[in-house]
Amino acid sequence: MPEPVLLSIAAALATRAVAGLYELVRARFEDDPVAIAALTAAEGAPEDSAEVRVLGDVLERTAANDPGFAEALRREHAQAAREGRVNQAGRVTNHISGTVHGNVLQAGDIQGGVSFK
Repeated sequence: MPEPVLLSIAAALATRAVAGLYELVRARFEDDPVAIAALTAAEGAPEDSAEVRVLGDVLERTAANDPGFAEALRREHAQAAREGRVNQAGRVTNHISGTVHGNVLQAGDIQGGVSFK
């Protein structure tokens, strides 16, 4: 099973949420019919689908064989995540900058109240 970041990238590719990421992958896959088929099959698929997992596997194999691609892929994904353009499959993304004087809570779903004492 691909590592979580590759599944997040595959999910972003499936929705074409990040144009630069999609173009990077499409260009790298252009001479590989199996990889292009995986990318095409994943388009519009839910992030937890078999198609997205297969695309994650293809990304993992390609990245393992091409360190330059792996670095560019992770860099583009990280930039998109910092800018809030990528939903990281069930994760919460907070952007905190500057000096914090007080409490910060990072959470997914909260059932009930939250208090800081």
